[in-house]
Amino acid sequence: MIVGVACSAVLASCAITLPVAVSNAPIGEKRGVSTTTIFAGIYFNSNYGVKEAATKGKITGPIATIDEKTSNYIFFFKKELIVTSK
Repeated sequence: MIVGVACSAVLASCAITLPVAVSNAPIGEKRGVSTTTIFAGIYFNSNYGVKEAATKGKITGPIATIDEKTSNYIFFFKKELIVTSK
């Protein structure tokens, strides 16, 4: 039981999604996500950013919105940059 409680505490998380930027480009069905893990201030995905998210979402035109989702675990963070376009 103690091991179960310890595992639950380590894997527990809290997440928040906040808007980063909005443009006047139309919002459509295209969506791309760039993900990284952060531990002790070190980003483990050197390509993390809008460019990677747009590439993964096959977005070639203007970007309508950029949101950032941050999940906080006890020992590390996970960040997702979410871009949308038409």
